Amino acid sequence: MKQIAILGSTGSIGTSTLDIIEKYPERFSVAALAAGKNMDAVLEQCLRWRPRVVSVATEELAEKTASRLKQSGLQEVEVVYGTEGTVRVATLPEVDFVVSAIVGVAGLEATYAAVRAGKAIGLANKEALVAAGEILVREARAANVPLLPIDSEHNAVHQCMRAGEKSEVRRIWLTASGGPFRTLPLDRFDSITVEQALRHPTWVMGRRITIDSATMLNKGLEIIEACRLFDLPPSAVKVTIHPQSTVHSLVEYIDGSILAQISVTDMRLPILYAMSYPERVASDLRFDMAALGQLCFEPPDFDRFPCLRLAYEAAEKGGAHCIALNAADEIAVEAFLNKSIPFTGIARTIEEVLEATPEAHPATIQEVLASDKRARELAREALCRAGNAAVSDAR
Repeated sequence: MKQIAILGSTGSIGTSTLDIIEKYPERFSVAALAAGKNMDAVLEQCLRWRPRVVSVATEELAEKTASRLKQSGLQEVEVVYGTEGTVRVATLPEVDFVVSAIVGVAGLEATYAAVRAGKAIGLANKEALVAAGEILVREARAANVPLLPIDSEHNAVHQCMRAGEKSEVRRIWLTASGGPFRTLPLDRFDSITVEQALRHPTWVMGRRITIDSATMLNKGLEIIEACRLFDLPPSAVKVTIHPQSTVHSLVEYIDGSILAQISVTDMRLPILYAMSYPERVASDLRFDMAALGQLCFEPPDFDRFPCLRLAYEAAEKGGAHCIALNAADEIAVEAFLNKSIPFTGIARTIEEVLEATPEAHPATIQEVLASDKRARELAREALCRAGNAAVSDAR
């Protein structure tokens, strides 16, 4: 029986993980949960799963949560909060497997602490590997701790790479749907609205990742993730546009063989794979072979998706540039969602921040967080300059 801790239990990955645990009660149980500010959802999860520890965002929320749990007869649940609380959840002695699914760098310290505590990790958090992958991977390999990807693309690569030795891999191919603007004329990109950008053709996701899919910055982050997870140079990580989203990734071997992983577009499958590894567990997640009637693949257009080009450049430099890529994107996407900048302003902001970022390779999590903070400041300064320029042009 694997004892599971979930970082980000009320998000989509967290709730999908709980669905898997409910489906396989003989294999998995909930040991600890870390959530954010959705107290009603946290209380519901505690009543259903009775974790030993639950972490929430703030001290005030922790007090309210503890009081309501006591009223419900669950005073045995330890309620903690903030970064220290999330670390407590991730390092609880009885935990065997940690699902890291907190969006952004908020879950970075807890994920790092879990690695150092020897916990197997299911990574659904792009930002942790992008910002601190050099540190996390080094620590995990030194401690022989498995980092198992939950992202569908990297999970697919992991599955395909079980067919051969690392030395036999020529390159990997990450598939991308191309988002909602794959065929939109370039001269219309400046007029893209928030509502249009949030209409993803395949997946239902959070607002930031949906915008990242529209700019293909999400695929750029995945390039960096792949380099770190599979110890490959950026030149060996390719992206192909695959609108059907049926093939999740491919691995090309030195003899010319290409293996593809195909499955339903349901995140419960990669979660189950990671939690069960190295076993494969029977499931009812069936793929309809009729969906293979048409498979299209095409190269990405870097003029249409400049964020992808910027990601390759950051991947080549590593360190602070990868941190800056993610941080600047988060600030720029927020500005676009608030309708402060046009869609094309996202890539311009990221590029400006990357140009202002010196080459460096943070050696500690604290240095990573400091680099992240500086990149966010640079992004806000770039947005301020862009806003002032727009006002000046209007005059």
